[in-house]
Amino acid sequence: MNDLTAAIETNVREALAEDLGDGDLTGALIPQSVTAAATIVTRKRMVQAGRPWVDEIYRRVDRRVEIDWQTADGDNIAAGSVLARLRGPARALLSGERTALNFLQTLSATATTTARYVAAVGRHRARILDTRKTIPGLRLAQKYAVRCGGGVNHRVGLFDAILIKENHIQSAGGIEAALDGARRVAQGRLVEIEVESIAELRQALQAGAERLLLDNFTIAQMAEAVALNQQEGHPPAVLEASGGLSLKRIEAVAATGVDYISVGLLTKNVEAADLSMRFDLTAQPPA
Repeated sequence: MNDLTAAIETNVREALAEDLGDGDLTGALIPQSVTAAATIVTRKRMVQAGRPWVDEIYRRVDRRVEIDWQTADGDNIAAGSVLARLRGPARALLSGERTALNFLQTLSATATTTARYVAAVGRHRARILDTRKTIPGLRLAQKYAVRCGGGVNHRVGLFDAILIKENHIQSAGGIEAALDGARRVAQGRLVEIEVESIAELRQALQAGAERLLLDNFTIAQMAEAVALNQQEGHPPAVLEASGGLSLKRIEAVAATGVDYISVGLLTKNVEAADLSMRFDLTAQPPA
């Protein structure tokens, strides 16, 4: 939680600096005495994520801005719904508007897409995982949004878990050597190894792999991998399916019995939620 709080503060500070620079020139046209009421509205159904970023934006822009949230992050919200009602100095509301909507629409997009994948799993036990394919600088934000959509976070970066991929295996001298090396440096962190065939799966299981990434396996190969994993005479390894898995294929993948399904497009193919902020200006001084 401390890491997320620090990330929110950094994200907002940098985004406001990027947009406001040394001052909002257009906002200066509005007299300081003018206050406004505003609403944030969604035009399409969505799962919300990003509320803490909006709160931090207006805390930094002007603490006199009051935000009355009508919804919470993780809520499935109908088209036309009001997410929040705001009131405060009109200059401040307008200066923070675009940055606030940018975070809210981007993170809600990730949450909404994640929720679709989670729903597609159906009755099966597989969980939807994110990846490191995130917008630079917004990794913790997008991983927060994945959780809002009902997904599960994989490793945050290269520092908190080991994922041995094809190039690592080749450089280390094979699957067994790569796993041995990983165990020496893991110090209690997750160790996962990618396999690209049933033959590699057998090698990894025989070498004592506890978690395997099934890369670009067919549905039939995934089912075979699950069956082999149950028959190898040791506690079953955790199996994760990955590799261009579209929404249409998710239920079939989950039905094979894999434990996790990792989906890069949750965070890399972002289609922003359709939001707007509507203003009602008054001529009263701010409180």
